[in-house]
Amino acid sequence: MDSDGMRDARGTHASPVPRPAGPPEAPSVPPRPPAPPVAPPLPDGSAFVAWLRTPRPEALPGVWRFGHRPRSAQEPEQIPARQLLSGALIAFLVGWLVWSLLANGYLGGWWILPLELFTPDSWRTSDSQIVNLVVWDGYTLLVVLAIMIGVGRLGRWDEVWRRFVRPRLRRPQPQQPQAAADEDPAAWPALRAAGAHDAAERLAAEARQGLMRDVDHARITRAWQGVLGGRHSLATLTGAVLSHGAGACPHPSGARDLPVRQARHDLVTGQVRLGTAADDARNPYAYRGTGLALDPSLLATSLLAVGPAGSGKTGSVVRPLTESLCLHALAGRAAVVVVGAAGANLGPADAYDVVVRIGNPDSVYDLDLYGGTTDPDEAAVVLAEALVGDLAEQHAGGDTRRSTTVLAQLLGPFRAVHGRFPGVPELRQLLDGTPGPLAELREGLRASGQESLLRELDARERQMAHPGDVGGVLADRVALLDRPAFASFFDTSGQTRPFSLKALDHPVRVRIDLPERGHADASRMLARLVLAQFTASVPTREDRSLFACLVLDDASGVVTPEAVRGVQRLRSAGAGVVLTLRTLDDVPRPLRGPLLGSIGCRMALAGLTPWDGQDFAEVWGKEWTEARDVTDRQIIAETPAGKAVHMLRRVITGKAPTARAVTVRQVERERWSASELAHAVPAGHAVLSLTSAKGEHAPPLLVDLRG
Repeated sequence: MDSDGMRDARGTHASPVPRPAGPPEAPSVPPRPPAPPVAPPLPDGSAFVAWLRTPRPEALPGVWRFGHRPRSAQEPEQIPARQLLSGALIAFLVGWLVWSLLANGYLGGWWILPLELFTPDSWRTSDSQIVNLVVWDGYTLLVVLAIMIGVGRLGRWDEVWRRFVRPRLRRPQPQQPQAAADEDPAAWPALRAAGAHDAAERLAAEARQGLMRDVDHARITRAWQGVLGGRHSLATLTGAVLSHGAGACPHPSGARDLPVRQARHDLVTGQVRLGTAADDARNPYAYRGTGLALDPSLLATSLLAVGPAGSGKTGSVVRPLTESLCLHALAGRAAVVVVGAAGANLGPADAYDVVVRIGNPDSVYDLDLYGGTTDPDEAAVVLAEALVGDLAEQHAGGDTRRSTTVLAQLLGPFRAVHGRFPGVPELRQLLDGTPGPLAELREGLRASGQESLLRELDARERQMAHPGDVGGVLADRVALLDRPAFASFFDTSGQTRPFSLKALDHPVRVRIDLPERGHADASRMLARLVLAQFTASVPTREDRSLFACLVLDDASGVVTPEAVRGVQRLRSAGAGVVLTLRTLDDVPRPLRGPLLGSIGCRMALAGLTPWDGQDFAEVWGKEWTEARDVTDRQIIAETPAGKAVHMLRRVITGKAPTARAVTVRQVERERWSASELAHAVPAGHAVLSLTSAKGEHAPPLLVDLRG
């Protein structure tokens, strides 16, 4: 083998001859880039700007306003397509026939008479081809146009054009030109008008660069409303915007969005889309096919959703509403408290600021049993409602006023001696009349000279000896909370972090998980406690522009006479509640009518029973409708020819010749009957009626919650 061949063999991996060891090779260095690295491009904000510029016209209550196109209030007469096209074709053939008869002289020459009356003879007998073209052909064209206009109106050619031709010829609309700075919402015209040009330019630039979100826009808009209301100064807002841009005026948690969203939200209008109004004859024409949405102005009248398990109350109603309210809280517009069973689909824990897991030892927060109040009388009212508010019968313990008196006789002396309210075990002992704690209270009151409270304690001890004392009933109810699972909860010594509904003065997001399994009675009692604290604390807030909402995923056993009265007071306090029930049977019969009457937004989901449907049908009332009675009367022929024609028609069609008579009359009927609510609502649908805080109404609408 020659030297070249040897070199080739040594250069392959298969060669058995090793290479001689040489000096270590220097590590390979990548080539120097020809130019310094550039910063990554900024995200594109065109989608956000386009979303912000989308028109949101004023609409009926509950209509999804984002990109909405209003419809007429009355349904136009819709002619069937086959009848419309055949009529248009027949009209065209009639026009063609008329023109052919005129042009060929079958109808005489009378149609030329106007030309002979209004034109000189020299024009009609001229040898010039141009004059003849203008006079004769022009007049002929006018006659043809007159015939076509006449038959076109008879054949509804304009409707044929609108329904069949124009949609196929429609081209994509050209991009709209950018609006002026004083009209473009992405340019913050309100700030510019107030003289804050630098802040407006900073926000507009971050919107174009994709650094702003819908929550940021809503939060800064809320801060600007605070400037207009006098709560903040313009200089403070301008300084925050120039320093932090779209992150100005942050939520106390620092979050600018939720971890996950499942529903469609529009924070410009504050709406969350629940579904689509069905294209059904029972829905008003203006609502058919439009999106259905809720906002704080509708939730301010409260919402009641009734449907069996699996009908979509939590997934289709409660979850979107809680998402929307949490977004409003991040924008500084709302405070929300969500109460549901542990494990319910109410959103991840990261979407809330406070999560109270009652019965879970890993819970960071506790629940304040007395609602954060320091007034014994107020605490007694709320606690009595939670303990015995569901006892509608006026037997021992059924009257919450007597229970309130009993609790006030114990809470006042205990707080005067210990500087706090009693915990659950201590309260149980006091209600049971245990001698030791009562004697300790008596000694403490005597030492501090609290004679009035000492008389309250003496009255309580005298009442214990009487039969029918409500203290035993209250003690039995408190015993439901004095369980090992709740040993570390409801602490009043200050060693835990209790949450109080007095915190609803701030845009806070709260979720309270109830221990449904094994503690159903205690869960219902705690739900009543939260509702009672909510209705007691919300009306006393200073800032009522901050919308407060309580969402109860299951309100079974929660509706009491005092709760109904409290819900009625929420509308004027800028607050509302969302209640869900499997059936109205979970509400005492005397309270069903007042409950449905005090709540403005009512929803009946698919699978409702006829008994529940009857209550909804009564509260929705009746309306005047147009009823058509059609009567078919058999035609009897009297002549032999007529009888032969009728016999031939019967042979062909199989039916006797009849004449149809239509009678139209106005009748009053239920908007939705109990039978229709029970059997005519498809799966995944609901019937929803709305009332806004301003008094605007929407009739019961069939809504597809899956659309």
